[in-house]
Amino acid sequence: LIQDHQVVIVCGETGSGKTTQLPKICLSIGRGAAGFIGHTQPRRIAARTVADRIAEELGEPMGKSVGYKIRFNDKTHADSLVKLMTDGILLAESQNDPYLSQYDTIIIDEAHERSLNIDFLIGYMKWLLPKRPDLKLIITSATIDTQRFSTHFNHAPIIEVSGRTYPVDMRYRPIEQKEEDDETSDDLQNAILDAVDELYRDLRGDILIFLSGEREIRETNDSLKKHHPTQYEILPLYSKLSVSEQERVFKPKGGKLRIVLATNVAETSLTVPGIRGVIDTGHARISRYSHRSKIQRLPIERISQSSANQRAGRCGRVAEGICIRLYSHDDYLARPEFTEPEIMRTNLSAVILQMTALNLGDIEDFPFLEPPEDKMIRDGKNVLHEVNALDKSGKLTETGRQLSKFPTDPKLARMLIAAADEHCLTEVAIIVSALSVQDPREKPADKMQQADAKHVAFRHPESDFLTLLNIWNTYEVQKKHLSNSKLRKYCTDNFLSYMRMREWFDIHAQVMQVVKGDLKMHPNTDEAGYEKVHRALLTGMLSNIGFRHDPYEYLGARGLKFFIFPGSGLHKIKPKWIMAAEQVETSKVYARTVARIEPEWIELCAGHLVKHNYYDPHWEKKTGRSAVSQRTLLYGLTLQAGRKIPYEHVDAKAAREIFIRSALVDHDYHSNAPFYVANQKLLEEVGIIQHKGRRVDLVEDEQWLYQFYDNKLPPEIVSGITLDTWRKVEERANSKILFLTKEDLTRDQEQEYVNEWDFPDAFPKVCLGARNNLSIPLQYRFEPGHDEDGVTAIIPVHQLNQFSQASFEWLVPGLLEEKCVALIKGLPKNIRKHFVPVPQTVKQCLEIEPDFKGTLQEWLGYRLRILTGEAIPLNAWSLQDLPFHLRMNFRVIDEQGQLLDYGRDLKALQLKYTLKAESSFDQIAADELNYTGCIQWAFDDLPDTYQFIQNGLTLNGFPAIVDEGDAVGVRIFDTEQKAALQHQAGLMRLIQLQLRKECTYLIKNIPQSAAAELSYNRLPKHPLVTVVGESSYKNDMLTAILYSVFVEGKTLRTQQAFEKSLLDNKAGLMGVANHAGKIALEIMALYALIKKDLERTLKASDPLAQDINEQLNFLVYAGFIRNTPYQQLQAIPRYLKAIQYRLDKFDNNLQKAQEVSRYALRFWKDIEKKLKKEVLIPEQDAFRWALEELRVSVYAQQLKTAYPISAKRLDKLWDERN
Repeated sequence: LIQDHQVVIVCGETGSGKTTQLPKICLSIGRGAAGFIGHTQPRRIAARTVADRIAEELGEPMGKSVGYKIRFNDKTHADSLVKLMTDGILLAESQNDPYLSQYDTIIIDEAHERSLNIDFLIGYMKWLLPKRPDLKLIITSATIDTQRFSTHFNHAPIIEVSGRTYPVDMRYRPIEQKEEDDETSDDLQNAILDAVDELYRDLRGDILIFLSGEREIRETNDSLKKHHPTQYEILPLYSKLSVSEQERVFKPKGGKLRIVLATNVAETSLTVPGIRGVIDTGHARISRYSHRSKIQRLPIERISQSSANQRAGRCGRVAEGICIRLYSHDDYLARPEFTEPEIMRTNLSAVILQMTALNLGDIEDFPFLEPPEDKMIRDGKNVLHEVNALDKSGKLTETGRQLSKFPTDPKLARMLIAAADEHCLTEVAIIVSALSVQDPREKPADKMQQADAKHVAFRHPESDFLTLLNIWNTYEVQKKHLSNSKLRKYCTDNFLSYMRMREWFDIHAQVMQVVKGDLKMHPNTDEAGYEKVHRALLTGMLSNIGFRHDPYEYLGARGLKFFIFPGSGLHKIKPKWIMAAEQVETSKVYARTVARIEPEWIELCAGHLVKHNYYDPHWEKKTGRSAVSQRTLLYGLTLQAGRKIPYEHVDAKAAREIFIRSALVDHDYHSNAPFYVANQKLLEEVGIIQHKGRRVDLVEDEQWLYQFYDNKLPPEIVSGITLDTWRKVEERANSKILFLTKEDLTRDQEQEYVNEWDFPDAFPKVCLGARNNLSIPLQYRFEPGHDEDGVTAIIPVHQLNQFSQASFEWLVPGLLEEKCVALIKGLPKNIRKHFVPVPQTVKQCLEIEPDFKGTLQEWLGYRLRILTGEAIPLNAWSLQDLPFHLRMNFRVIDEQGQLLDYGRDLKALQLKYTLKAESSFDQIAADELNYTGCIQWAFDDLPDTYQFIQNGLTLNGFPAIVDEGDAVGVRIFDTEQKAALQHQAGLMRLIQLQLRKECTYLIKNIPQSAAAELSYNRLPKHPLVTVVGESSYKNDMLTAILYSVFVEGKTLRTQQAFEKSLLDNKAGLMGVANHAGKIALEIMALYALIKKDLERTLKASDPLAQDINEQLNFLVYAGFIRNTPYQQLQAIPRYLKAIQYRLDKFDNNLQKAQEVSRYALRFWKDIEKKLKKEVLIPEQDAFRWALEELRVSVYAQQLKTAYPISAKRLDKLWDERN
């Protein structure tokens, strides 16, 4: 069959002899004459032992007809016929020999394991076989999933080989195990002990117990020793054991029964002799790569049916056996038939790199047995982009070509290439070799403390990598002076694995062979410093960096949060920035093998990956050029912020515009150039300097001057240096090329006098308020009847919520006088007659410059009242009747500058686009001042306003601390009101996080009453305002007390101010709490009494009852304690007593009621209107409490008011409020 077919699939059960007999069969039919019979094994120990067995059966010494080659150990001869090797070795050979010309037959053994190497070999052979018709391929599998292999190779024939096995009695002993339990839980441990007892009773023989990991083996070992102290010898078996400990399992001594505790390494490749009983817990640690977190995890998962069958087969080798499964038969049938291939759950970077180097085409087109998922392919390519092996188009870079020559992971290989550039190749080659093997440090379970004490001598205070280097250097010194036996003893005494140290040295020799040979690199002879070594290592660990944003937790790439592994030397130190060799998720995400780094190194190593944001472009007079602030990010982590760079490197066109406007138009520039001195003098003569108050009928404006220079200067002129260089050449031909003349500046025809103050290009910032420094462009159009006749303010949608209609009612100074005249002429005749002649009256009003606070009509009414003594009701003004050019027009544009909408009513536009405005702002501002998960003040001081640039857009935002439940963060909001409310809530949460013990004590000890608490929790909701979050008596009391003590009346926007407030005011916390508790109890008692009297004395429909109930609903509602400032909370009992007094007297005087109602109605309607576009708390408005004081004054004067109050004073307060 092998002679007649190029590909043969052999399906043989465990023990069928296929592994040792197939090479001999191939030899018997003449294979091996034209080249090696290559025979791959998935593990090194299997390759070595199989080679020994075949050589023994042929009666020849190892290395003659039969040899083996494993990593860094070649036991083959030029005349050898059969070559055993790991599948990784054959893959490595394919790099230098793509057609595998040294082989005439390839046997891929244990193909059912479907490791990454096996899948790649099978795909590679699919590509190679048509090109090598002389090559024979034999694939062996121990499971029944052979049809897949056959189909892959064009329906190759399948040979079924029966095994020499004995019957196995399958027993199911299921236990109830919770999802979160592992194999160390009491239930499972007891089940294992019961199973051992059952096997001891029914079958005297060695027992193999399958467990998921080293920790589970240690726990089970302890349980068994307590339960079976004498009957059995208990032996662990897992990959990290030393060779001597593994040999105890494979070479039994004495006649004592054994219990072998093994991980899944004992499923197929390793045959443990003498096993009669198997206990299968049904779990294993399966390596699984997460494409989201970039972590190779080792979660405990349920094994497949094929793995369970392999485990059961371990006890049918020498005699009849018993397999006890600690799960049900239904559970077994519900499991997947086969273990998911490694290629479906691992990082594909090495595969993709090798394929690209071999020119095998794109991985998406490679003939894999089962093609990997697209997301895994993308992840592999991302790793190669990370190490700069592939460019953006997916082609191999020069670095990638060098990386493909290394037999190691691309990330490790990248470190070596960087090390050559940093002149630290000697140190990094040692460290990279160490990262390629298991940790040489041993930590036996029963000698953990002794091992740790010995390992302390090697520890480096800032780097686990240099700890490995210390181990190497110490061992190398000992190696020179000690014999092999003494060196072994040294390793044992210092808890180092002698075999792993040898493997480390072998790998290092191989790495240096590639480095010196293929790549012609030269190791350094002088010792390299910390920075060089770690910069080189960093090139391969760019996605494993972390920034400590919390006392214990680190924030890593793509938002991953992790901790330093407790076994690390840096676990207690916790540097600000670290890198890690790996991130592994078990109960938490841990970074293993870590070192301190600096963010500057990351930026240097990740030039091809970092992203830059730019903000705050500005002119710098000293350097004669524009600059911009730069923020550098890698995978979402901010490496630096605030570095100033020349703006022309980012946007040459914008830099040129700033240069011309600032240097040449505004003269904010130092220059002795003849043209500059002459032009400045000429401009002074005609009255055009930096100010915009020049005569338009005499000279051209600044825009004309800008156009003059823009037309003269070529595009590359962006700074004073580039101007001088160009100018000195051009002036040789035309010395006056940049000189202005009076004729240039003087207009031919006289026009109406206009200056930049009266008709600015941007809306006057004085009208927007002190905290809003955004520039709103203005456009003018004098076309009566047109929709945009007059002045148009152009507002980006992300800024829409940041302005009020009142600001724009002032229009521009040049039209203010005309608008005031139109407003007065629009008044009713009986009012207007007091202000004639109107133009002269307006001039008198404008003799005092407006303060631009509130609305124009309110200011004008105030000025008219001062001049004439006549008061104008607010509802007398007729704004809608004004001509279009005297009402500001608004044009709303999107992020691309495209028109969304326009109109004269800003409030209507805000209501229509409020959600879009908020969403647009949030999206643009997402990366600015964005902190999360903080339990203390772990961020910079917060300015009142924050201006920044994103995607070329200038934004003005309001930073605030935000409440995240169990932590706080920082965000930027588009309005001051939103930010203020969020900041207040965030401060309250941060205070509670800082004062956990005090808060707990306070809640337990404030004066309280069960009746008052129950009554409070049943209060009705506020008629207009929705209280955020759940309201409860204790939580609201806590919030009110903390706000009163630490926040009220203070500005807490810096860490210093926050911590000072905590320190200065903590002592008075309990005093305020006691007082507040008494007030709250008094309020609830008075409230209950009033409600009871209302029900007893008045019907619900009675006008007095309705008025009092309405007042109560606005005053005492669910959450009022939380929302009411402490000073006002103390006044509520007085307000309630005034209500009680009014109720006792049945005082429902119509005149009194109307006087109060007029102001209450005005206030609550204004609140209702504002609530449509913003969140607010009425209790923080002084006018709200003036209403209550007015009620006290009107209905219960004997209780006295907190301050003088009257209708006139309320009118004044209303004017000031607006």
